Amino acid sequence: MPVSVEPKSAEPKSQRTKSVEPASGEPASVEPSRIGSATAAEALRPHAEDAFSAELAALAAHDDRPRPTRWKLSPWAVATYLLGGTLPDGTVITPKYVGPRRLVEVAVTTLATDRALLLLGVPGTAKTWVSEHLAAAVSGDSTLLVQGTAGTPEESIRYGWNYAQLLAHGPSRDALVPSPVMRAMAEGMTARVEELTRIPADVQDTLITILSEKTLPIPELGQEVQAVRGFNLIATANDRDRGINDLSSALRRRFNTVVLPLPETAEAEVEIVSRRVDQIGRSLDLPSAPDGIDEIRRVVTVFRELRDGLTSDGRTKVKSPSGTLSTAEAISVVTNGLALAAHFGDGVLRPGDVAAGILGAVVRDPAADRVVWQEYLETVVRERDGWKDFYRACREVTS
Repeated sequence: MPVSVEPKSAEPKSQRTKSVEPASGEPASVEPSRIGSATAAEALRPHAEDAFSAELAALAAHDDRPRPTRWKLSPWAVATYLLGGTLPDGTVITPKYVGPRRLVEVAVTTLATDRALLLLGVPGTAKTWVSEHLAAAVSGDSTLLVQGTAGTPEESIRYGWNYAQLLAHGPSRDALVPSPVMRAMAEGMTARVEELTRIPADVQDTLITILSEKTLPIPELGQEVQAVRGFNLIATANDRDRGINDLSSALRRRFNTVVLPLPETAEAEVEIVSRRVDQIGRSLDLPSAPDGIDEIRRVVTVFRELRDGLTSDGRTKVKSPSGTLSTAEAISVVTNGLALAAHFGDGVLRPGDVAAGILGAVVRDPAADRVVWQEYLETVVRERDGWKDFYRACREVTS
């Protein structure tokens, strides 16, 4: 017998969490009415559907193409939302992902079928970022999320129980606590599973019936939840995690896999880093860094050369450290440098502001990586025109 799951409240997400009253006679360190009620403007990191609500609304208003059942936008509009563009009324849709258009089109098309989507790639290739924005554009809600860890239990994917209700009345619909995946099935939404290969193999395999039969049995009640049209699932997995909890062949067959590559060119990576640093900086009220593009380009160049084991001119081979030196790490280094420049400098991003961050990203193994970094400094950075200040700053933090 199919079982229904209560639909979500129609209230805005910022109003769904009830305020918590302090115990009688106890001082409240946080104003009770404010707990769990941050608006998108107040949130440190708003959900994609909140941060880009104006763009999503503009796309919906101009979107006259066919939409799959329960989709907020057509596949064309979803791809435009991720890749950017300009609408007929002049509204600019900012790119959320800089990369091959065909990969995005394949990912969006997959979600319009009955196949689940697996975003695969090395760390820092924007898998989580793309997953969140796909869910926001397709379903208008990116929060139906299961975060994969070594301790993720089966209940996180299937369902759990309110144990007070369970002990008092036994298994019942009221005692059942639906997982994000269960809610997505019942409401025709997009669920997300992050870091799938970090989840224990036996827990991973609970997805097999969900993805193949589009049903979730509840044997304790003699019932099941059947997925309604519009349901699909996006999972992400890390190339570097192979061998931790490899996907079974049965589960992998249920996914259409899209591999997200590292940025193809240095300029593309510079654009990605610049755009994300600007977005993060605005959310942290950091001033924009004049002439910061030069230091961003320098950070990207160092990361790419050490990652590739070859200088950008192709003339000199260099050793690669143990870390991934991903685009995400470059964003972190530059953001931290921007904060240093803003709070302890003159607001101009300089080599000294990013040197320590680069050292922390490169030297993960104190013994082996430090040798790699020092050799790179002396053979490449020291001899490069216009990099003297950067060389001195890196030498200072390294010593």
